[in-house]
Amino acid sequence: MAQLAMVMNLDKCIGCHTCSVTCKQAWTNRAGTEYVWFNNVETRPGQGYPRRYEDQEKWKGGWTLTKRGKLTLKSGSRMKRLLNIFANPDLPTVSDYYDPWSYDYDNLLSAPQMDTTPVARPKSLITGENTDVTWGANWDDSLGSGPEQVGKDPLLAKLSEQVKLEFEQTFMFYLPRICEHCLNPSCAAACPSGAIYKRSEDGIVLVDQDKCRGWRQCVSSCPYKKIYFNHKTGKAEKCTFCYPRVEVGIPTVCSETCVGRLRYIGVMLYDADAVRAACEVTDDKELYPAQLGVFLNPHDPRVIAEAEAAGISPDWIQAAQDSPVYKLIVDYKIALPLHPEYRTMPMVWYVPPLSPVVDVLSETGHDGENVSNLFGAIDALRIPLEYLAELFTAGQIEPVRDSLQRLAGMRSFMRSINLGQEPDMGIPDSVGLEPEEIEAMYRLLAIAKYEHRYVIPNGATSRAHELDSLATGCSLDTDGGPGMTALDVVVEKFHLTDTNGAAPDEKSNRINLLNWDGKSAAGLLPAKNGNGDTHNGDAPPNDDAAEPIPTGAIR
Repeated sequence: MAQLAMVMNLDKCIGCHTCSVTCKQAWTNRAGTEYVWFNNVETRPGQGYPRRYEDQEKWKGGWTLTKRGKLTLKSGSRMKRLLNIFANPDLPTVSDYYDPWSYDYDNLLSAPQMDTTPVARPKSLITGENTDVTWGANWDDSLGSGPEQVGKDPLLAKLSEQVKLEFEQTFMFYLPRICEHCLNPSCAAACPSGAIYKRSEDGIVLVDQDKCRGWRQCVSSCPYKKIYFNHKTGKAEKCTFCYPRVEVGIPTVCSETCVGRLRYIGVMLYDADAVRAACEVTDDKELYPAQLGVFLNPHDPRVIAEAEAAGISPDWIQAAQDSPVYKLIVDYKIALPLHPEYRTMPMVWYVPPLSPVVDVLSETGHDGENVSNLFGAIDALRIPLEYLAELFTAGQIEPVRDSLQRLAGMRSFMRSINLGQEPDMGIPDSVGLEPEEIEAMYRLLAIAKYEHRYVIPNGATSRAHELDSLATGCSLDTDGGPGMTALDVVVEKFHLTDTNGAAPDEKSNRINLLNWDGKSAAGLLPAKNGNGDTHNGDAPPNDDAAEPIPTGAIR
Protein backbone atom coordinates (compact mmCIF):
# COMPACT_ATOMS: atom_id res chain seq x y z
CA MET A 1 0.00 0.00 0.00
CA ALA A 2 0.98 3.64 -0.38
CA GLN A 3 0.77 6.37 2.22
CA LEU A 4 1.45 10.09 2.25
CA ALA A 5 3.83 10.89 5.10
CA MET A 6 5.52 13.95 6.56
CA VAL A 7 8.93 14.65 8.06
CA MET A 8 9.72 17.77 10.09
CA ASN A 9 13.27 19.00 10.61
CA LEU A 10 13.26 20.29 14.18
CA ASP A 11 16.66 21.85 13.63
CA LYS A 12 14.94 24.54 11.55
CA CYS A 13 11.78 25.25 13.56
CA ILE A 14 11.83 28.77 15.04
CA GLY A 15 8.54 28.47 16.92
CA CYS A 16 6.78 31.22 14.96
CA HIS A 17 3.42 29.35 14.96
CA THR A 18 2.63 30.43 11.42
CA CYS A 19 1.61 26.83 10.67
CA SER A 20 -0.80 26.84 13.60
CA VAL A 21 -2.40 30.15 12.64
CA THR A 22 -2.88 29.29 8.97
CA CYS A 23 -4.27 25.86 9.84
CA LYS A 24 -6.65 27.51 12.29
CA GLN A 25 -7.79 29.97 9.64
CA ALA A 26 -8.30 27.22 7.06
CA TRP A 27 -9.97 24.50 9.14
CA THR A 28 -11.13 25.50 12.63
CA ASN A 29 -12.25 29.10 12.40
CA ARG A 30 -15.80 28.08 13.34
CA ALA A 31 -18.10 28.01 16.32
CA GLY A 32 -17.41 25.05 18.58
CA THR A 33 -13.75 24.75 17.57
CA GLU A 34 -12.29 27.62 19.59
CA TYR A 35 -9.95 25.33 21.49
CA VAL A 36 -9.21 23.10 18.49
CA TRP A 37 -5.72 23.24 17.00
CA PHE A 38 -5.17 20.63 14.29
CA ASN A 39 -1.59 21.95 14.19
CA ASN A 40 0.15 23.29 17.26
CA VAL A 41 3.77 24.03 18.16
CA GLU A 42 4.96 22.90 21.58
CA THR A 43 8.05 23.99 23.45
CA ARG A 44 10.13 21.16 24.86
CA PRO A 45 10.48 20.57 27.71
CA GLY A 46 6.87 21.37 28.50
CA GLN A 47 3.49 19.85 29.19
CA GLY A 48 2.26 19.93 25.62
CA TYR A 49 -1.29 20.36 24.41
CA PRO A 50 -3.59 19.22 25.88
CA ARG A 51 -1.87 19.34 29.22
CA ARG A 52 0.31 16.25 29.85
CA TYR A 53 -1.19 14.36 26.91
CA GLU A 54 1.77 11.95 26.94
CA ASP A 55 0.78 10.48 30.32
CA GLN A 56 -0.94 7.36 28.99
CA GLU A 57 -1.23 5.90 32.47
CA LYS A 58 -3.85 8.60 32.98
CA TRP A 59 -5.38 8.95 29.52
CA LYS A 60 -5.16 5.31 28.36
CA GLY A 61 -4.34 6.20 24.74
CA GLY A 62 -2.80 4.00 22.08
CA TRP A 63 -2.27 0.25 22.15
CA THR A 64 -0.77 -2.20 24.61
CA LEU A 65 0.00 -5.92 24.69
CA THR A 66 -1.92 -8.42 26.78
CA LYS A 67 -0.11 -11.07 28.79
CA ARG A 68 -0.48 -13.35 25.78
CA GLY A 69 1.17 -10.79 23.54
CA LYS A 70 -2.05 -9.81 21.78
CA LEU A 71 -2.49 -6.22 20.66
CA THR A 72 -5.35 -4.46 22.40
CA LEU A 73 -6.44 -0.89 23.06
CA LYS A 74 -5.00 0.60 26.22
CA SER A 75 -8.45 1.99 27.02
CA GLY A 76 -9.65 -1.56 27.59
CA SER A 77 -11.76 -4.22 25.95
CA ARG A 78 -14.80 -3.53 23.84
CA MET A 79 -17.06 -4.37 26.76
CA LYS A 80 -15.23 -2.01 29.12
CA ARG A 81 -15.45 0.83 26.62
CA LEU A 82 -19.13 0.11 26.09
CA LEU A 83 -19.79 0.36 29.83
CA ASN A 84 -18.03 3.74 29.90
CA ILE A 85 -19.60 5.06 26.73
CA PHE A 86 -21.85 7.57 28.54
CA ALA A 87 -19.32 8.56 31.22
CA ASN A 88 -15.78 8.15 29.97
CA PRO A 89 -13.36 8.56 32.91
CA ASP A 90 -10.34 8.93 30.60
CA LEU A 91 -11.65 11.91 28.63
CA PRO A 92 -9.75 15.20 28.98
CA THR A 93 -11.88 18.09 30.15
CA VAL A 94 -11.95 21.40 28.36
CA SER A 95 -9.69 22.77 31.11
CA ASP A 96 -7.01 20.25 30.11
CA TYR A 97 -7.02 22.01 26.75
CA TYR A 98 -8.01 25.47 27.91
CA ASP A 99 -11.22 27.34 28.58
CA PRO A 100 -11.70 29.33 25.37
CA TRP A 101 -12.16 33.04 25.91
CA SER A 102 -12.62 36.31 24.12
CA TYR A 103 -12.51 39.88 25.39
CA ASP A 104 -15.27 42.33 26.12
CA TYR A 105 -14.36 44.60 23.24
CA ASP A 106 -17.79 46.24 23.39
CA ASN A 107 -16.78 47.84 26.68
CA LEU A 108 -13.87 49.54 24.92
CA LEU A 109 -16.11 50.86 22.17
CA SER A 110 -19.14 51.90 24.18
CA ALA A 111 -17.61 53.06 27.49
CA PRO A 112 -18.48 56.70 28.32
CA GLN A 113 -15.82 59.35 28.72
CA MET A 114 -13.94 58.78 31.97
CA ASP A 115 -10.65 59.56 33.70
CA THR A 116 -9.40 55.98 33.45
CA THR A 117 -8.93 53.70 30.46
CA PRO A 118 -11.73 51.14 30.01
CA VAL A 119 -10.74 47.49 30.25
CA ALA A 120 -11.62 44.59 27.95
CA ARG A 121 -12.10 41.80 30.45
CA PRO A 122 -11.68 38.18 29.35
CA LYS A 123 -15.02 36.45 28.83
CA SER A 124 -15.56 32.69 28.72
CA LEU A 125 -16.77 31.55 25.32
CA ILE A 126 -18.67 28.75 27.03
CA THR A 127 -20.58 30.59 29.76
CA GLY A 128 -20.20 34.20 28.64
CA GLU A 129 -19.13 35.14 32.18
CA ASN A 130 -15.92 36.83 33.30
CA THR A 131 -13.04 34.39 33.52
CA ASP A 132 -9.37 34.21 34.46
CA VAL A 133 -6.88 33.19 31.78
CA THR A 134 -4.72 30.53 33.45
CA TRP A 135 -3.82 28.14 30.64
CA GLY A 136 -3.59 28.09 26.86
CA ALA A 137 -2.45 26.07 23.87
CA ASN A 138 0.92 27.81 23.91
CA TRP A 139 1.44 28.36 27.62
CA ASP A 140 4.86 26.71 27.65
CA ASP A 141 6.16 28.81 24.75
CA SER A 142 9.94 29.29 25.02
CA LEU A 143 9.81 28.16 28.67
CA GLY A 144 7.69 31.24 29.42
CA SER A 145 5.96 29.40 32.22
CA GLY A 146 9.22 28.71 34.04
CA PRO A 147 10.32 25.70 36.08
CA GLU A 148 6.95 25.39 37.82
CA GLN A 149 5.22 24.27 34.64
CA VAL A 150 8.22 22.66 32.94
CA GLY A 151 8.65 20.29 35.86
CA LYS A 152 5.27 18.80 34.99
CA ASP A 153 6.51 17.46 31.65
CA PRO A 154 5.60 13.73 31.69
CA LEU A 155 8.87 12.76 30.00
CA LEU A 156 10.97 14.47 32.64
CA ALA A 157 9.31 12.32 35.28
CA LYS A 158 11.05 9.31 33.71
CA LEU A 159 14.49 10.87 34.02
CA SER A 160 16.77 11.57 36.97
CA GLU A 161 16.44 14.41 39.46
CA GLN A 162 19.53 16.04 37.98
CA VAL A 163 17.86 16.10 34.58
CA LYS A 164 14.71 17.67 36.05
CA LEU A 165 16.70 20.43 37.70
CA GLU A 166 19.14 21.25 34.91
CA PHE A 167 17.32 20.28 31.73
CA GLU A 168 15.75 23.65 31.03
CA GLN A 169 19.19 25.30 31.17
CA THR A 170 20.68 22.76 28.79
CA PHE A 171 18.26 22.18 25.97
CA MET A 172 15.13 23.69 24.46
CA PHE A 173 13.46 23.15 21.10
CA TYR A 174 10.13 23.44 19.34
CA LEU A 175 7.96 20.48 18.40
CA PRO A 176 5.22 21.10 15.78
CA ARG A 177 2.50 18.46 15.90
CA ILE A 178 -0.34 17.37 13.64
CA CYS A 179 -2.31 14.13 13.46
CA GLU A 180 0.09 11.26 12.84
CA HIS A 181 -2.19 9.51 10.29
CA CYS A 182 -0.96 6.24 11.74
CA LEU A 183 -0.66 2.89 10.00
CA ASN A 184 -2.44 1.35 13.01
CA PRO A 185 -4.73 4.15 14.26
CA SER A 186 -6.17 3.47 17.69
CA CYS A 187 -8.80 6.17 17.19
CA ALA A 188 -10.37 4.22 14.33
CA ALA A 189 -10.34 0.99 16.33
CA ALA A 190 -12.07 2.66 19.28
CA CYS A 191 -14.84 4.44 17.34
CA PRO A 192 -18.18 2.72 18.13
CA SER A 193 -19.83 4.26 15.06
CA GLY A 194 -17.17 3.30 12.54
CA ALA A 195 -16.93 6.95 11.55
CA ILE A 196 -13.12 7.09 11.49
CA TYR A 197 -11.48 5.48 8.51
CA LYS A 198 -8.12 5.34 6.79
CA ARG A 199 -8.27 6.11 3.09
CA SER A 200 -6.82 3.28 1.06
CA GLU A 201 -5.58 5.55 -1.70
CA ASP A 202 -3.29 7.75 0.42
CA GLY A 203 -3.51 6.60 4.06
CA ILE A 204 -5.06 9.82 5.35
CA VAL A 205 -7.21 9.21 8.46
CA LEU A 206 -10.52 11.09 8.37
CA VAL A 207 -13.75 11.37 10.36
CA ASP A 208 -16.99 10.77 8.44
CA GLN A 209 -19.17 13.56 9.81
CA ASP A 210 -22.34 11.77 8.67
CA LYS A 211 -21.55 8.69 10.74
CA CYS A 212 -20.00 10.35 13.81
CA ARG A 213 -22.27 10.28 16.84
CA GLY A 214 -19.99 12.12 19.24
CA TRP A 215 -19.16 9.22 21.58
CA ARG A 216 -15.62 10.64 21.99
CA GLN A 217 -14.02 7.24 22.43
CA CYS A 218 -11.60 8.34 19.71
CA VAL A 219 -10.50 11.33 21.79
CA SER A 220 -9.51 9.02 24.64
CA SER A 221 -7.88 6.38 22.48
CA CYS A 222 -5.71 8.76 20.43
CA PRO A 223 -2.45 8.89 22.42
CA TYR A 224 -1.43 12.13 20.68
CA LYS A 225 -4.79 13.75 21.57
CA LYS A 226 -5.17 15.07 18.05
CA ILE A 227 -8.90 14.40 17.80
CA TYR A 228 -11.14 17.11 19.16
CA PHE A 229 -14.82 17.31 20.04
CA ASN A 230 -16.85 20.13 18.51
CA HIS A 231 -19.23 21.08 21.30
CA LYS A 232 -21.47 22.92 18.83
CA THR A 233 -22.12 20.14 16.32
CA GLY A 234 -21.55 17.17 18.63
CA LYS A 235 -18.98 15.71 16.24
CA ALA A 236 -15.31 14.72 16.43
CA GLU A 237 -12.89 16.59 14.19
CA LYS A 238 -9.21 16.15 13.38
CA CYS A 239 -6.41 17.10 11.02
CA THR A 240 -7.33 16.13 7.47
CA PHE A 241 -3.81 16.39 6.02
CA CYS A 242 -5.47 19.08 3.84
CA TYR A 243 -6.79 16.35 1.57
CA PRO A 244 -8.46 18.77 -0.89
CA ARG A 245 -5.01 20.24 -1.52
CA VAL A 246 -2.91 17.07 -1.67
CA GLU A 247 -5.44 15.48 -4.00
CA VAL A 248 -4.41 18.02 -6.61
CA GLY A 249 -0.69 17.83 -5.78
CA ILE A 250 -0.49 20.86 -3.46
CA PRO A 251 1.10 20.50 0.02
CA THR A 252 -0.78 21.02 3.26
CA VAL A 253 -1.44 24.55 4.48
CA CYS A 254 0.97 24.11 7.40
CA SER A 255 3.72 23.02 5.00
CA GLU A 256 2.96 25.73 2.45
CA THR A 257 3.19 28.54 4.98
CA CYS A 258 6.07 27.18 7.11
CA VAL A 259 8.59 29.98 7.55
CA GLY A 260 11.49 27.65 8.33
CA ARG A 261 10.77 25.33 5.37
CA LEU A 262 11.18 22.41 7.73
CA ARG A 263 8.41 20.14 6.43
CA TYR A 264 8.70 17.46 3.79
CA ILE A 265 5.86 15.47 2.23
CA GLY A 266 6.25 12.31 0.21
CA VAL A 267 4.96 8.82 -0.46
CA MET A 268 5.95 5.71 1.47
CA LEU A 269 5.23 2.20 0.22
CA TYR A 270 4.64 -0.33 2.98
CA ASP A 271 3.65 -3.93 3.53
CA ALA A 272 0.17 -3.79 5.06
CA ASP A 273 0.36 -7.43 6.10
CA ALA A 274 3.46 -6.72 8.21
CA VAL A 275 1.95 -3.90 10.26
CA ARG A 276 0.31 -6.05 12.94
CA ALA A 277 3.45 -8.11 13.55
CA ALA A 278 5.49 -4.90 13.84
CA CYS A 279 3.02 -3.51 16.37
CA GLU A 280 3.21 -6.67 18.46
CA VAL A 281 6.96 -6.78 19.07
CA THR A 282 7.46 -7.31 22.77
CA ASP A 283 10.18 -4.75 23.51
CA ASP A 284 9.13 -1.11 23.10
CA LYS A 285 12.66 -0.25 21.99
CA GLU A 286 12.27 -2.56 19.01
CA LEU A 287 9.21 -0.74 17.67
CA TYR A 288 11.25 1.84 15.74
CA PRO A 289 13.30 -0.74 13.79
CA ALA A 290 10.14 -2.85 13.41
CA GLN A 291 8.36 0.02 11.69
CA LEU A 292 11.38 0.58 9.46
CA GLY A 293 10.98 -3.04 8.41
CA VAL A 294 7.40 -2.37 7.30
CA PHE A 295 8.51 0.18 4.69
CA LEU A 296 9.33 -1.13 1.22
CA ASN A 297 12.10 -0.05 -1.14
CA PRO A 298 10.36 1.68 -4.08
CA HIS A 299 13.41 1.02 -6.29
CA ASP A 300 13.21 -2.77 -5.84
CA PRO A 301 11.79 -4.35 -9.01
CA ARG A 302 9.86 -6.89 -6.92
CA VAL A 303 8.23 -4.10 -4.90
CA ILE A 304 7.38 -2.22 -8.08
CA ALA A 305 5.75 -5.32 -9.55
CA GLU A 306 3.73 -5.96 -6.37
CA ALA A 307 2.70 -2.29 -6.20
CA GLU A 308 1.45 -2.39 -9.78
CA ALA A 309 -0.42 -5.62 -9.05
CA ALA A 310 -2.04 -3.93 -6.03
CA GLY A 311 -3.36 -1.15 -8.27
CA ILE A 312 -0.90 1.58 -7.25
CA SER A 313 -0.53 3.93 -10.21
CA PRO A 314 2.83 4.61 -11.91
CA ASP A 315 2.63 8.22 -10.74
CA TRP A 316 2.53 7.10 -7.11
CA ILE A 317 5.35 4.62 -7.61
CA GLN A 318 7.46 7.35 -9.20
CA ALA A 319 6.59 9.70 -6.34
CA ALA A 320 7.68 7.03 -3.85
CA GLN A 321 11.01 6.71 -5.66
CA ASP A 322 11.53 10.49 -5.52
CA SER A 323 10.12 10.83 -2.00
CA PRO A 324 12.16 13.08 0.33
CA VAL A 325 10.42 11.38 3.23
CA TYR A 326 11.76 7.96 2.23
CA LYS A 327 15.28 9.38 1.94
CA LEU A 328 15.18 10.97 5.40
CA ILE A 329 13.58 7.96 7.10
CA VAL A 330 15.14 4.95 5.38
CA ASP A 331 18.16 6.02 3.33
CA TYR A 332 19.77 8.46 5.75
CA LYS A 333 18.01 7.25 8.91
CA ILE A 334 17.94 10.69 10.47
CA ALA A 335 14.14 11.01 10.90
CA LEU A 336 12.52 9.31 13.88
CA PRO A 337 8.88 8.55 14.85
CA LEU A 338 7.07 10.33 17.66
CA HIS A 339 6.41 7.97 20.56
CA PRO A 340 6.58 4.60 18.80
CA GLU A 341 5.75 2.95 22.13
CA TYR A 342 2.11 3.88 21.54
CA ARG A 343 2.16 1.15 18.86
CA THR A 344 0.09 3.17 16.38
CA MET A 345 2.89 3.25 13.77
CA PRO A 346 2.91 7.06 13.30
CA MET A 347 3.61 8.51 9.86
CA VAL A 348 4.74 12.00 10.86
CA TRP A 349 8.46 11.71 11.67
CA TYR A 350 11.04 14.16 13.03
CA VAL A 351 14.68 15.01 12.44
CA PRO A 352 15.97 15.70 15.98
CA PRO A 353 17.48 19.14 16.65
CA LEU A 354 21.24 19.63 16.60
CA SER A 355 21.49 23.41 16.91
CA PRO A 356 21.44 23.56 20.72
CA VAL A 357 24.48 21.25 20.82
CA VAL A 358 26.34 23.60 18.48
CA ASP A 359 25.32 26.60 20.57
CA VAL A 360 26.61 24.99 23.76
CA LEU A 361 29.98 24.32 22.13
CA SER A 362 30.24 27.83 20.74
CA GLU A 363 29.59 29.34 24.16
CA THR A 364 32.57 27.41 25.57
CA GLY A 365 34.88 28.94 22.98
CA HIS A 366 35.22 25.78 20.88
CA ASP A 367 34.55 25.50 17.17
CA GLY A 368 30.92 24.43 17.11
CA GLU A 369 31.22 23.02 13.59
CA ASN A 370 34.35 20.92 14.12
CA VAL A 371 33.40 17.29 13.73
CA SER A 372 35.48 16.00 16.63
CA ASN A 373 34.03 18.60 18.96
CA LEU A 374 30.52 17.89 17.74
CA PHE A 375 30.80 14.13 18.11
CA GLY A 376 32.20 14.54 21.60
CA ALA A 377 29.43 16.93 22.61
CA ILE A 378 26.72 14.63 21.30
CA ASP A 379 28.05 11.74 23.33
CA ALA A 380 28.69 13.82 26.45
CA LEU A 381 25.37 15.64 26.60
CA ARG A 382 23.46 12.59 27.71
CA ILE A 383 20.62 14.65 29.14
CA PRO A 384 19.22 15.75 25.76
CA LEU A 385 19.89 12.31 24.32
CA GLU A 386 17.85 10.73 27.08
CA TYR A 387 15.02 13.18 26.59
CA LEU A 388 15.01 12.86 22.81
CA ALA A 389 15.09 9.09 23.14
CA GLU A 390 12.00 9.16 25.36
CA LEU A 391 10.33 11.31 22.72
CA PHE A 392 11.30 9.48 19.54
CA THR A 393 12.61 5.96 20.18
CA ALA A 394 10.90 4.70 23.35
CA GLY A 395 14.06 5.37 25.36
CA GLN A 396 16.61 3.79 22.99
CA ILE A 397 19.49 6.25 22.75
CA GLU A 398 21.52 4.72 19.89
CA PRO A 399 19.23 5.77 17.00
CA VAL A 400 19.11 9.33 18.35
CA ARG A 401 22.89 9.46 18.69
CA ASP A 402 23.32 8.05 15.17
CA SER A 403 20.95 10.63 13.74
CA LEU A 404 22.67 13.55 15.46
CA GLN A 405 26.10 12.28 14.44
CA ARG A 406 25.01 12.13 10.80
CA LEU A 407 23.74 15.70 11.06
CA ALA A 408 26.96 16.81 12.72
CA GLY A 409 29.08 14.98 10.17
CA MET A 410 27.13 16.60 7.34
CA ARG A 411 27.71 20.07 8.81
CA SER A 412 31.43 19.58 9.19
CA PHE A 413 31.89 17.85 5.82
CA MET A 414 29.92 20.44 3.84
CA ARG A 415 31.51 23.32 5.72
CA SER A 416 34.91 22.27 4.40
CA ILE A 417 33.58 22.00 0.85
CA ASN A 418 31.83 25.37 0.98
CA LEU A 419 35.00 27.03 2.31
CA GLY A 420 37.07 25.49 -0.48
CA GLN A 421 38.94 23.22 1.91
CA GLU A 422 39.72 19.54 1.55
CA PRO A 423 36.97 17.65 3.42
CA ASP A 424 37.81 15.01 5.98
CA MET A 425 37.07 11.78 4.09
CA GLY A 426 36.93 9.92 7.39
CA ILE A 427 33.61 11.59 8.20
CA PRO A 428 31.47 9.58 5.75
CA ASP A 429 32.82 6.30 7.10
CA SER A 430 32.25 7.39 10.69
CA VAL A 431 28.57 8.11 10.07
CA GLY A 432 27.90 5.20 7.70
CA LEU A 433 27.22 7.27 4.59
CA GLU A 434 28.95 7.80 1.27
CA PRO A 435 30.28 11.30 0.41
CA GLU A 436 27.65 11.57 -2.32
CA GLU A 437 24.94 10.71 0.19
CA ILE A 438 26.15 13.41 2.58
CA GLU A 439 26.02 15.99 -0.20
CA ALA A 440 22.54 14.81 -1.23
CA MET A 441 21.39 14.96 2.38
CA TYR A 442 22.75 18.50 2.66
CA ARG A 443 20.90 19.58 -0.46
CA LEU A 444 17.67 18.10 0.86
CA LEU A 445 17.94 19.54 4.38
CA ALA A 446 19.49 22.92 3.63
CA ILE A 447 18.82 24.13 0.09
CA ALA A 448 16.06 21.92 -1.33
CA LYS A 449 13.65 23.62 -3.68
CA TYR A 450 9.89 23.51 -3.37
CA GLU A 451 9.43 20.59 -5.76
CA HIS A 452 12.04 18.55 -3.90
CA ARG A 453 10.50 19.09 -0.47
CA TYR A 454 6.98 18.24 -1.60
CA VAL A 455 6.70 15.25 -3.92
CA ILE A 456 2.95 14.68 -4.03
CA PRO A 457 1.35 12.66 -6.82
CA ASN A 458 -1.78 14.09 -8.37
CA GLY A 459 -4.48 11.71 -7.21
CA ALA A 460 -7.41 14.05 -7.70
CA THR A 461 -10.80 13.14 -9.03
CA SER A 462 -12.20 15.32 -11.76
CA ARG A 463 -13.82 17.70 -9.30
CA ALA A 464 -11.64 17.32 -6.20
CA HIS A 465 -10.44 20.92 -6.43
CA GLU A 466 -14.02 22.08 -5.91
CA LEU A 467 -14.45 20.35 -2.55
CA ASP A 468 -13.09 23.42 -0.80
CA SER A 469 -14.32 26.04 -3.26
CA LEU A 470 -15.89 29.10 -1.81
CA ALA A 471 -19.11 28.73 -3.77
CA THR A 472 -20.02 25.29 -2.47
CA GLY A 473 -19.23 25.37 1.22
CA CYS A 474 -18.52 22.50 3.58
CA SER A 475 -20.74 20.32 5.73
CA LEU A 476 -18.84 21.46 8.82
CA ASP A 477 -19.39 25.15 8.20
CA THR A 478 -22.95 25.70 9.28
CA ASP A 479 -25.46 24.47 11.79
CA GLY A 480 -27.40 23.06 8.86
CA GLY A 481 -24.72 20.50 8.17
CA PRO A 482 -24.98 16.83 9.11
CA GLY A 483 -23.96 17.52 12.71
CA MET A 484 -26.05 16.79 15.76
CA THR A 485 -28.22 19.67 16.93
CA ALA A 486 -28.71 18.61 20.56
CA LEU A 487 -26.82 21.68 21.72
CA ASP A 488 -28.93 24.11 19.70
CA VAL A 489 -31.04 24.72 22.79
CA VAL A 490 -28.07 26.55 24.26
CA VAL A 491 -27.16 28.36 21.08
CA GLU A 492 -27.53 31.66 22.87
CA LYS A 493 -24.56 30.69 25.02
CA PHE A 494 -22.41 30.40 21.94
CA HIS A 495 -23.06 33.77 20.40
CA LEU A 496 -19.56 34.76 21.45
CA THR A 497 -18.01 31.67 19.90
CA ASP A 498 -18.84 32.43 16.27
CA THR A 499 -15.55 34.04 15.34
CA ASN A 500 -16.79 34.40 11.79
CA GLY A 501 -19.53 36.73 12.91
CA ALA A 502 -17.48 39.75 11.94
CA ALA A 503 -17.19 38.47 8.36
CA PRO A 504 -19.94 38.64 5.72
CA ASP A 505 -22.44 35.81 5.82
CA GLU A 506 -21.59 34.63 2.32
CA LYS A 507 -18.57 32.40 2.40
CA SER A 508 -17.44 33.73 -0.98
CA ASN A 509 -16.25 36.89 0.75
CA ARG A 510 -13.70 35.10 2.93
CA ILE A 511 -10.02 34.52 2.42
CA ASN A 512 -9.48 30.85 1.57
CA LEU A 513 -6.11 29.27 2.29
CA LEU A 514 -7.13 25.86 0.99
CA ASN A 515 -7.18 27.13 -2.59
CA TRP A 516 -3.76 28.75 -2.39
CA ASP A 517 -1.01 27.02 -4.37
CA GLY A 518 1.81 29.13 -2.89
CA LYS A 519 2.84 30.47 -6.27
CA SER A 520 0.36 33.26 -6.89
CA ALA A 521 -2.57 35.05 -5.28
CA ALA A 522 -5.06 33.21 -7.47
CA GLY A 523 -7.65 31.52 -5.31
CA LEU A 524 -6.39 33.15 -2.11
CA LEU A 525 -8.05 36.58 -2.03
CA PRO A 526 -11.61 37.35 -3.11
CA ALA A 527 -11.79 38.92 -6.56
CA LYS A 528 -14.37 41.35 -7.93
CA ASN A 529 -16.40 40.83 -11.07
CA GLY A 530 -17.69 43.50 -13.38
CA ASN A 531 -20.71 44.17 -11.18
CA GLY A 532 -18.56 44.89 -8.18
CA ASP A 533 -19.58 41.67 -6.47
CA THR A 534 -16.93 39.72 -4.62
CA HIS A 535 -16.15 36.12 -5.47
CA ASN A 536 -13.18 33.80 -5.50
CA GLY A 537 -11.25 33.36 -8.72
CA ASP A 538 -11.66 29.58 -8.59
CA ALA A 539 -15.41 29.71 -8.01
CA PRO A 540 -18.19 30.81 -10.38
CA PRO A 541 -19.34 34.39 -9.70
CA ASN A 542 -22.95 33.19 -9.65
CA ASP A 543 -23.52 30.74 -6.82
CA ASP A 544 -26.71 29.50 -8.48
CA ALA A 545 -24.70 28.51 -11.56
CA ALA A 546 -22.35 26.28 -9.58
CA GLU A 547 -23.27 22.63 -9.66
CA PRO A 548 -23.56 21.57 -5.99
CA ILE A 549 -21.38 18.85 -4.57
CA PRO A 550 -23.28 16.29 -2.47
CA THR A 551 -22.85 16.88 1.24
CA GLY A 552 -21.97 13.25 1.72
CA ALA A 553 -18.83 13.78 -0.36
CA ILE A 554 -17.41 16.14 2.21
CA ARG A 555 -15.43 14.42 4.90
